Amino acid sequence: MQLFIGGACAGKRDAVSKRYPTAHWHRLNAGAPLDNWPAAVVCSLPLVVTGWAAWIEAALSDEPEDDRLRRRLVAALDTLVAAERGGLTVVLILPEMGRGIVPMSPLARRLRDLAGWLAQDAAERAEGVWYVRHGLVRRLK
Repeated sequence: MQLFIGGACAGKRDAVSKRYPTAHWHRLNAGAPLDNWPAAVVCSLPLVVTGWAAWIEAALSDEPEDDRLRRRLVAALDTLVAAERGGLTVVLILPEMGRGIVPMSPLARRLRDLAGWLAQDAAERAEGVWYVRHGLVRRLK
């Protein structure tokens, strides 16, 4: 699994498009199950999974327990890693939310916490981690 992480409008999508020009893109839909990505797999094309922040934000209202929500996210990552063992190339695009001002709203803080935990869990499982800022791409792992 490859992980591209960076702030809003940092150039993550462009970086992934350059490295994986034939990839099929799958956007997680808010409120939809995390495990609906297999329908997006096209032959042996790399699968790019985006939309994590919107999915987490929608899930916050349904799940009051952060640890339980994190376990769901980890299970989704583990399923993607297992699919890679079967030959699928998986690329994740995650937002980096930890460089801004801490929000006043508890819901906005939860979103940032869960996005940070997701990034840590994804980085742990990823073969390569790429940080994108101002269109510049740096390999971290």
